[in-house]
Amino acid sequence: MEKTELKIRIFGDPVLRKKSTEIKAITLRYREVLSQMAQLMYESDGIGLAAPQAGINEAMIVIDAGSGLYKLINPKIVKVGGSQVNQEGCLSVPGLCIKVRRANKITVKALDEFGKPLNIQAEGLLACVFQHEIDHLKGKLIVDYASFLEKIRIKKTLEGFKKRVKHEKLSESEAKSCKLQL
Repeated sequence: MEKTELKIRIFGDPVLRKKSTEIKAITLRYREVLSQMAQLMYESDGIGLAAPQAGINEAMIVIDAGSGLYKLINPKIVKVGGSQVNQEGCLSVPGLCIKVRRANKITVKALDEFGKPLNIQAEGLLACVFQHEIDHLKGKLIVDYASFLEKIRIKKTLEGFKKRVKHEKLSESEAKSCKLQL
């Protein structure tokens, strides 16, 4: 399999903070990009990837949390219930894990890669991953969930990520230190 041309954008890259634009018409280009995103997610040992993490400012996500691959366009959470707290990592913030409270059960409306409307019920880990990736489409990162004291504690780490964005010099241990890489 040929290595994808897309690359993971790291904390400090401005594309991660932009709100993604909705896709109006699904074309072959979007199907190809979704396939490349899935390939990049698998190559990076992730279980989810949003288009902004690959430098694309459009509303697309891919997820595979063990129950099969989802390739979604314009996903929106339309119903939430319950609560869960997980230690989350992020491919765009390597080496950092944050406790995040999210809904335990959700309903997501989206389009598949061919434009077919989907209504997906998810709970537990899968619900967490959907919420994490949809946050990316809004320009929100796991660091935004950190408490004030946690942000002070991790400030040097975050500043280091920003400085290294241009140089792409993250160590292997930084890139894979959290079990739940989304």
